[in-house]
Amino acid sequence: MTPVGVDVADRVLGGWLGRIAGNMLGKPVEQGDHWTRDRIDRYLRQAAALPLTDYLPEPVEPGVELELRPEWRECVRGRIHGSCRDDDVDYAILGLDLLETYGFGFSTEQVGELWLLRLPYLQTFTAERVAYRNLADGLKPPLTATHDNPYQEWIGALIRADIYGWTSPGDPRRAASLARRDAVLSHTANGVCGAMWAAALISAAFTVDTVRQAVDQALAVIPASSRLARTVRRVVSLHDTRMTWEDTLTTVAEETAGLGWIHTIPNAAVLTAGLLYGDGDFTRSITLTVRGGLDTDSNGATAGSVAGVLTGADAIPDQWKDPLEDRVRSAVFGFDGVHISELAERTVRLVGAEG
Repeated sequence: MTPVGVDVADRVLGGWLGRIAGNMLGKPVEQGDHWTRDRIDRYLRQAAALPLTDYLPEPVEPGVELELRPEWRECVRGRIHGSCRDDDVDYAILGLDLLETYGFGFSTEQVGELWLLRLPYLQTFTAERVAYRNLADGLKPPLTATHDNPYQEWIGALIRADIYGWTSPGDPRRAASLARRDAVLSHTANGVCGAMWAAALISAAFTVDTVRQAVDQALAVIPASSRLARTVRRVVSLHDTRMTWEDTLTTVAEETAGLGWIHTIPNAAVLTAGLLYGDGDFTRSITLTVRGGLDTDSNGATAGSVAGVLTGADAIPDQWKDPLEDRVRSAVFGFDGVHISELAERTVRLVGAEG
């Protein structure tokens, strides 16, 4: 059911543009054990790019380019001509293909079948690669998520969740339920909760007035006792005390130390802080999130999706949209070079479908 008074088409396009722009913003510094928050800001100061209001600048210090992701030349300001390929966008496209192929009654087994059919093995990582290998070996869910998988609570399922939010505007519980069915192919526990929370957050963004309301609604769909819920509530409480963004991240980083830079929990904290302190402003939301470090491209993508839905595509500043040239590279078979506007239009056609 389409929410009354909401321009769903503009919001969905905003979500796609936001995910792709946020992903591109964070891609060059996607190496959380090296690109810490302090190191990212030092990079930006050297390039006179603080406050950050555009894609990352080219490095000005000799040798720094060797520390960036190999794709950095396609992702920095002045060099972007369409989006580069990335799994954070591939899974949104694959999710769209899933719903178009099987409908909203899809099974977890069908998610796996589509991976094998559409997605190259070497373009999967961590939990997804383990699940892919387990599928190829003949295992069925939920064993695909648990067999020989040390990454069960990492961020992979969360980055696959956007499509369920975009196609369930204003219905966070439905979005979370769909995301859970996808996530259990490769994840357990907080890994699954992360996907449910992200889908609900994006769904809520269609109909709320503030990002805080979206965060509250998303919290309601995951177990209150889960570590993910407790961590998100912790960020909310620190924000409520008017603690600075920097001090909030420092505090939560200390409390989540040891989980690793791709684990769902610390990344959800960075994402929540970026959104709350961004306060609905698209540019501030994605730049604060990426400056928060850890899995920068994944967090930037999800922050961009939430903020893009909140504002709608028309309100996203041109410096984020224009370089994308309405075109996205993808490893998903049959989708490379697709127009972003086409992806959004196909997504909108699914809104209101039963299942």
